[in-house]
Amino acid sequence: MGVSSLGGHTRRIFHEHRAEAHDFTENSIYIRNLSDAYKADLGGPFDFVLFEISPASLGKIADDAEMPGVTSLSVETASKDIVLANLARALIPALEKPDEANALFVEQMTTAIGTYLVQRYGGRPTVASDRSGSLSRTHEDLAKSLLLENLDGNVSISEVAQMCNLSRGYFIRAFRETTGMTPYQWVLRERIDRARDLLRTSKTPLAEVAIACGFADQSHFTRVFAGIVGTTPGNWRRNT
Repeated sequence: MGVSSLGGHTRRIFHEHRAEAHDFTENSIYIRNLSDAYKADLGGPFDFVLFEISPASLGKIADDAEMPGVTSLSVETASKDIVLANLARALIPALEKPDEANALFVEQMTTAIGTYLVQRYGGRPTVASDRSGSLSRTHEDLAKSLLLENLDGNVSISEVAQMCNLSRGYFIRAFRETTGMTPYQWVLRERIDRARDLLRTSKTPLAEVAIACGFADQSHFTRVFAGIVGTTPGNWRRNT
């Protein structure tokens, strides 16, 4: 699957007895089976975010999305899909700076992309679940405890879901229904709360606060802190 980040790309795809010309605009996508024979002439800029999903992974995604039996996606060429494009675009910073990427965020976004693909292009209607949309108190407490013990992101959503005996997709939806936040958003808030405690009660340098709270470095910490709190860590410390 590919998502075009720019317009102006052209593709002439050759089939057995014919050829088709396609123009890709920004936010255009294509989906194809890599096991199928494929020959094409490409023209113009090529700036795509590309994903490969194995049949086994597709089946697991479909099960988590409560759409069992989906084994393939519909073939698409130069179709516009702004939702999928925005999901893919959100991953670009993590792909460009993998050292700063949070494993929970990456896993959460890839889960969202996979679920959307299955629901939109899997060819089957979504089946409404008869399960409660929220986590039980026991599962909520267990999940939060595991996430708090691993604020550096070294625990995956799959591992937390497994400890709760839930599928990954259901766990993410139920966690958001219960807390109003995705697991990644909740972890970020907890990191920032821990950072504010350190800033308020100690003279620990900002670079050390960043590492202690699970951020890649001071720059990463400052960006996230400012995005959530509305000011930089240094300004917040001086005004507290």
